Amino acid sequence: MALKDMWIPTDFRSVFPKGVLLLGDIEAQTEFSEDRNAPKRQSLDFDREGNGSGKRLWKATIMDRAGGRANQTGFDITFVADVMPVPSEDEVMEGLRPIELDGLMLKPRVVGNGQFKSIGFLIRATGIKGDNSGARVNNRAADKAA
Repeated sequence: MALKDMWIPTDFRSVFPKGVLLLGDIEAQTEFSEDRNAPKRQSLDFDREGNGSGKRLWKATIMDRAGGRANQTGFDITFVADVMPVPSEDEVMEGLRPIELDGLMLKPRVVGNGQFKSIGFLIRATGIKGDNSGARVNNRAADKAA
């Protein structure tokens, strides 16, 4: 099926109307290695066939402020950026920051097992709104520089 590796771009406010909170810090996503003594390597955006952007992957946990059931409020998210995104907002509580995601993309998947399966989503973003760390590239500025 051609759609199995397709990421669906979407608007942030359509998915998270009340916004999200970043729980903790953003960290580098590392590749799995069976050798415990091997140095950890950061994952890059390539699939099994070698297709992708080649940008670094960063991971974080977010919480949907719209609420809902406890198992539907926390999400793992992957940032696809050369530089780690840095939130510009101050903490509202220790370890909690409101953020707005740029370049939000979703990929549906089946979650659960047995007769209790449902549809869940993998979540990716290219950055955080208001970030000035260099993770977000301003396309107009890049075009003018070229």
